[in-house]
Amino acid sequence: MRLPDRLDPWIAGRFVPAARHVELACPWDGQPFASVAQCSVTELAAAIAAAAAARRTAAALSAHERFSFLRGAARELAAHHDLFASTIARESGKPLREAKVEVDRAIQTLEFSAEEAKRLHGETLVLDAHPAGKGRFGWTRRVPRGVIACITPFNFPLNLVAHKVGPALAAGNTVVVKPAEETPCSAFLLALALQAAGCPDGLVQVVPGLGAEIGEPLAQHPDVAMVSFTGSRAVGTRLRAGAGLKPVTLELGGNAPVVIDDDAEWRGALDRLVAGSFAHSGQVCIHLQRVFATSRRVADEVAAALAERAQALRIGPPTDPASELTALIRERDVVRVGAIVDDARAHGARVATGAARAGHRTYLPTVLEGIDPAMRLAQEELFGPVVAVAATGSFEAAIAAANATRYGLQASVFTRDLERALRAADLLEAGGVIINDVPLFRVDQMPYGGTKESGLGREGPRYACEEMSELKTVVVRRAAH
Repeated sequence: MRLPDRLDPWIAGRFVPAARHVELACPWDGQPFASVAQCSVTELAAAIAAAAAARRTAAALSAHERFSFLRGAARELAAHHDLFASTIARESGKPLREAKVEVDRAIQTLEFSAEEAKRLHGETLVLDAHPAGKGRFGWTRRVPRGVIACITPFNFPLNLVAHKVGPALAAGNTVVVKPAEETPCSAFLLALALQAAGCPDGLVQVVPGLGAEIGEPLAQHPDVAMVSFTGSRAVGTRLRAGAGLKPVTLELGGNAPVVIDDDAEWRGALDRLVAGSFAHSGQVCIHLQRVFATSRRVADEVAAALAERAQALRIGPPTDPASELTALIRERDVVRVGAIVDDARAHGARVATGAARAGHRTYLPTVLEGIDPAMRLAQEELFGPVVAVAATGSFEAAIAAANATRYGLQASVFTRDLERALRAADLLEAGGVIINDVPLFRVDQMPYGGTKESGLGREGPRYACEEMSELKTVVVRRAAH
């Protein structure tokens, strides 16, 4: 399995020449490594037409056929593990060790999706429980929606595509994938893996290009039945507004908090706190951004421990197996992260370590002490290798501070007190509450999504299959005897 030197849109099982191409460059050093199409609405229309034409083919596949090619695609990923991992590292700047984990997760996502193809069913209806239902019986079915628009971000260029494509195909749909403009290569490789596994041509289209040029036209197209989007709040809001009556699922990021109680065994989870703060240079929706300790003693200890570990992280190129932190995806993101840190300092935060850039697009892992609700860091999604630690004085105040944001994707609490853990699960305003681990925790079969401005709907193969299918009711009137 290999990609061609020039990546054109993947439509109906083949690469179709496009009019425009741009060079992709590695975020770490700016070195170009691939030429990829920058599709216009013309190429987009061809991809949507191919997906619409294949709708009946997709819907007619048996559950076993869908299971078979999704499971086969998972095996293709496993057989070409190094290729997928190196591609992720090169295009996204993710450290190779983390890219390998992403490939493992994508394999699991496809396997769970394959299993869901065999479980998508309805139920029988007791119609004669109503007086008017006498002599009738019925059942429900889950049926495909049709063409699903899958718009994905750069930070997990393989697994987040798999999280949309796998359930969509399992439910009998066709897809048009618009990958992030910086990281399309992994999506193309996934399309090749599906084809090699026997997925019929036309079920998967991959259309690279600028979101501003083809993202909204894709979401608004009348032949698109549903939109599944992962990305920024601003873009997601526009897509939803333009999608009309079609269903839209949105995963729009977060500002993940951790509450650490006085009695918590947080030192045993220090590796997790470090990973939660700095994995993929903090470019993760459930990146640990705010830590609220219930006492000054714990806050000081946590900040010192995180700062010491941050200073020891190995910074290097993404393809080096030893690298633990590399680069941010774009220059403007380095500037943005620096501005948010400067704003925090202006509001009284103290720098324990970091707060500077290094190299081409690297921002040093940064630990801040002190959080003011007026800070941009307290309110916005930072998406960089920065974590802030503050003391609140009480457990109740820590919960309130954790909730003081418009986001609510995942949150966590460290405590030995069962009652406090359960209270946090009740009171933390997030789609997921993780107890005695960091918000970064996610396994790919769990329901995943947020409250407030973190989005709508849930991912995870079972839950996405429900979002990507419709309930149809069938009623039969029996002949009178």
